[in-house]
Amino acid sequence: MRIRVATPEDSAAIAAIYAPYVEGSAVSFELEAPGPETIRERMRQAADLYPWLAAEDEDGIVVGYAYASAFRARAAYRWAIESSVYVRSDAHGRGIGSALYRPLLAILEAQGFTQAIAAIAMPNVGSIRIHERFGFVHAGTYAQAGYKLGAWWDVGLWQRALATPADPPAEPRPWREVAVGVM
Repeated sequence: MRIRVATPEDSAAIAAIYAPYVEGSAVSFELEAPGPETIRERMRQAADLYPWLAAEDEDGIVVGYAYASAFRARAAYRWAIESSVYVRSDAHGRGIGSALYRPLLAILEAQGFTQAIAAIAMPNVGSIRIHERFGFVHAGTYAQAGYKLGAWWDVGLWQRALATPADPPAEPRPWREVAVGVM
């Protein structure tokens, strides 16, 4: 398996990995699976601030991806990110999620982000397990925050400290400046 920076050419594979999470579960609160163009646009909007990584198997097939996004839109939140990882359903249990999260979190820390937040629709034992393995701790729960598939779902927030907050903080660095030393 190889972990690398995801590119716009990966958007179809990423959309295919993500679609079952949208269409057949409450893991994602999106109601319609985004197509490759939407994924490509999300990657473009992430630009140099929020990394996207892809995991390729030995045949060069993308079997998972991880990325960071803004935690909230207001300026004071800019040192916190939301992190996500998705693995193709037939590739679970092979360590792909961990292989993706390890460099993603290292890049984010090197960029100067101070907090990583994961929002997990509950119950989701697998997602909770991987986040806690990487030092995330339960920080709270939004009760019945989303309605999907005929049911109300709670959303748990898991949080992990990244870089030590400075006073005043430096702006987060572009991920391309720090990724070479991490990946």
